[in-house]
Amino acid sequence: MSVVAHAASLAAEHPEPHTAATGALPRGGGQTVRVPLRLVVGAQYCDAALSVYVKTAALSQRAEGCTAKVAVIAEYLGMSKAAVERGLRHLSQPDIIDGLVEVPTVRRTLRGGRGQSAHRITRELADDELWVRIPVRAAEALTPRLLRLYALLAYATARRIPVTAAELGEQLHHHSGKRAGEHLSERHARRLVDELADTGWLTVHRREGEQGRHAYETHRHPLHSVPAPAAAVAVDEQLPLWDGESPVISDGSGSDLGDGSLASKEDLQTDRLSLTELGGGIRRRRPDRKWAGRSVDNSVPDTFGPGNRVLRTDHETSSSSGIAARPYTGPALQLSPRIWRVLEPVRHELPPLRTFVLRQIARAIGAQLDTGTDEERLTDRITRRYARTTTVRDMGRWLLGAALPRHGCGLDSCESGTVWDTGEPCETCMTNTAVRRARAQREAELTRSEQQLASARRHRLEQARAKDEERQAVRAAVRPAAAPCPVASCRARSGEHCTTPRGRRRHTSHDARTDAVPTAAGYAAASGEDTA
Repeated sequence: MSVVAHAASLAAEHPEPHTAATGALPRGGGQTVRVPLRLVVGAQYCDAALSVYVKTAALSQRAEGCTAKVAVIAEYLGMSKAAVERGLRHLSQPDIIDGLVEVPTVRRTLRGGRGQSAHRITRELADDELWVRIPVRAAEALTPRLLRLYALLAYATARRIPVTAAELGEQLHHHSGKRAGEHLSERHARRLVDELADTGWLTVHRREGEQGRHAYETHRHPLHSVPAPAAAVAVDEQLPLWDGESPVISDGSGSDLGDGSLASKEDLQTDRLSLTELGGGIRRRRPDRKWAGRSVDNSVPDTFGPGNRVLRTDHETSSSSGIAARPYTGPALQLSPRIWRVLEPVRHELPPLRTFVLRQIARAIGAQLDTGTDEERLTDRITRRYARTTTVRDMGRWLLGAALPRHGCGLDSCESGTVWDTGEPCETCMTNTAVRRARAQREAELTRSEQQLASARRHRLEQARAKDEERQAVRAAVRPAAAPCPVASCRARSGEHCTTPRGRRRHTSHDARTDAVPTAAGYAAASGEDTA
């Protein structure tokens, strides 16, 4: 979810930022402008667009508006003319998402045809539109990407929204190279936060925010002067340029101020030669270099070894290597008094449990206590279920899966079909039980009816099959014997055509030829003899 959607959902929860009177300047901070939040979090705008917008908005507050040339704006911001033109192009054209133009621009030409600087103003913000206030000095002192990060943190600080480095990285995107359009990684975001803190525009309070997050405090002016950039270090002393997800550098090797070539690949010809270490005791000699082989230590440090497991005791060892595990030197697990009181019926079963399982049990109990469940109710629930259970193989799994979950209907006062406050049966559970019983009875009746219908259908089919077989047997018994074919070599069947001695097909069928053959009864009838 983007910052705009998240801020809109939390608008009622977090208070509005303090606003100053119209035209008033903050103490010690210089001139500030209101910037639409969509311009800060929108991936369709480049980083330079935010810096250009801040300076244009500051210049447009004059009576004649902003009439500065592109070269003058670039000189104010310490950017190249190409970068400023790129930012103005994104601001002066309709947005690809909602079609808004942030900086309406009017081209001007003198009567003689000679060109003149354009007239620029900023769009009026809507009453319900989210915005963030940015000092103009920040746009002049910070790089475009750091200014965008400063705007995000300034909005989060004003709204009292806790943010993490991963959430900040999701709002910052690559705008060039192969990863164009993708958001920055968490590591890259942390690096930018540290870089912004070094400039003095941000103070990071480590682990002082909500749920262990960092608390960020933005300033209207830098708390100290920005130190000069350090001299270039050797190649072998530089930090790694890739963290597995996104480059640590800002979109390439070019500087943000110079807007130079943002190269994303290294030229191997410019790398210095490094010594190649070979194993196995092999020695090579070359005219320019010498390589001396030596053994490599492939052992894993104790910190990452298989024997190191947090929250284990001294007598536990690793099952794979048999090496004694390092003892846990941190603070021991302590349960709060309310958790300890709830677990009173099963306290004697807790010592064998692992620390991780105890933490899970404590969190499950604390979650129910925080939602309004009484301690006595949880204790009674565990007591009754523990008394009804004969064998518990794993106490941790039994507590998390059987003892702590509440049984009953959707009412909070229902406890396994009984109202906890009064002890009377729960009417909702009784109704649900009656409904389930009636549904089960109805389903049983439907199943029984379907079985009866299927049995009757099978009986009818069997009767019809028996009658059909009996009818076919009667027909076979009364059917007269077929007359022989007059051709002795004929092998045709009933319904087929006979063949001639030469193998040709006859025009009359086999049945017609056999019917035409006179039988003994026919001879007797024709001659008038008595065949009785």
